Amino acid sequence: MRERDGAGGAGSVHGPYDIAVIGGGPGGYVAAIYAARQGAKVVLVEKDTPGGTCLNRGCIPTKALIRTTEVYKLMQEAGRYGLRVQGVEVDFKRAMARKDRVVNGLVKGVETLLAKHGVTVVHGFGRLVDGETVAVKAGEGEETLLKARHIILATGSEPVTLPIPGAASDAVIDSDQALELDELPEAMVIIGGGVIGMEFAFIFARLGVKVTVIEYLEQILPPVDEDVAQEVFRSARTAGIKIFTKARVIAIHQGEGGRAAVVFEDAATGEALPEVTADKVLMAVGRRPLLEGLGAVEIGVELDAEGRGIKVNDRMQTNVPNIYAIGDVTAKVMLAHAASTQGLVAVDNILGRDSLMDYSAVPNAIFTDPEIASVGVTEKEAAADDLNIRVGRFPFAANGKALALGNSRGFVKLIADADTGAIIGGSIVGPGATDLIGEITLAVQHRLTAQQVARTIHAHPTLPEAIFEAAWAAESGALHLAE
Repeated sequence: MRERDGAGGAGSVHGPYDIAVIGGGPGGYVAAIYAARQGAKVVLVEKDTPGGTCLNRGCIPTKALIRTTEVYKLMQEAGRYGLRVQGVEVDFKRAMARKDRVVNGLVKGVETLLAKHGVTVVHGFGRLVDGETVAVKAGEGEETLLKARHIILATGSEPVTLPIPGAASDAVIDSDQALELDELPEAMVIIGGGVIGMEFAFIFARLGVKVTVIEYLEQILPPVDEDVAQEVFRSARTAGIKIFTKARVIAIHQGEGGRAAVVFEDAATGEALPEVTADKVLMAVGRRPLLEGLGAVEIGVELDAEGRGIKVNDRMQTNVPNIYAIGDVTAKVMLAHAASTQGLVAVDNILGRDSLMDYSAVPNAIFTDPEIASVGVTEKEAAADDLNIRVGRFPFAANGKALALGNSRGFVKLIADADTGAIIGGSIVGPGATDLIGEITLAVQHRLTAQQVARTIHAHPTLPEAIFEAAWAAESGALHLAE
């Protein structure tokens, strides 16, 4: 066996490395850079482009398109602001080209960071051979073997496809393919009214596509409180999005004019509902851990109780002591920022620093219109767990900055422990929600009380004043709201 540094020819053996990371998404590349900064010798295996799903096919490209729709909507509503704008049209190809430029720029940034910190990057599909060996295969070439004292699995997730008759039709696409369309369809059916489905619903509806959403559960965006989801539901209806809840898709077939016809029924009664035809059907029913071909189970790495993701402890360690797993592949919290934090925790423990993953203050950001963000305990979770809470709520309709922006839909809601006053959760639906959630996350993480937030000076006129007022509402009553 030959051992040497770096990547070499086919069939060669490289190492030993201190850490081998399989997967270059927001969990994997952050872990690699962080470990390298601590002096570890690190190799990162990536089968595609650094940045993973989030950067290449998820978070970033969708937000680039959402920004296009925001500008388009603002120009359409220019008259509300005393402006005259004429002849505004959607140039979908240019919008998609802008999306690609944003993504490519960030990918190059990640590549530069990896190189700057001395992380060896090996391109190809990584597979565990044993607890200390990773085989990497690129194309039809021979496998390269990497030896490492510790391994971090960060292979991410992939879109789920329901086993519906007709789901293999060319008209049916997943979220990855939706970001590669070269022209706008006239009509689209989205199966799934969760985060992915509703974000795409607003993107395409704002660009002029006739959108229908079919959701199996009772409300869209199931993880959030009902009052929060209702704000988005009303906005979606205003945007022309048709939404069917408590509905089950049972088949997809070719309809009139060669379009896809979606057959669905009432999920509770089984009563048939009228077919909906569309040029494209977007399957947006969630994602699952990407384990195929990884070899984890084959070498004895255990899965969780549901058999979905890799089982880890609070140190992100698997049952094989020197193998760790982070991000979507663990099926815990499928969010990019959670994966990054899990990566830091894993590296700390590998390098001998005791570190535990805390999920009590992981913010969630949903880029619908209006935006939604939440952290910690929701009101419905508090009710289910019979917690003694106080709820502070403040509408953006009473916030001066929101009114000046012409965007005052929604509210801030804080959940405080009734006995201690500590803020244990919060939700925002409205302008800037995904940016504003940072303050509430800080409060939840450090157990700040509603009184402490209420007694913190907030600049005027700003959107964060809505958090300030919600804290007052949880403490003794909002200052700028007649109740």
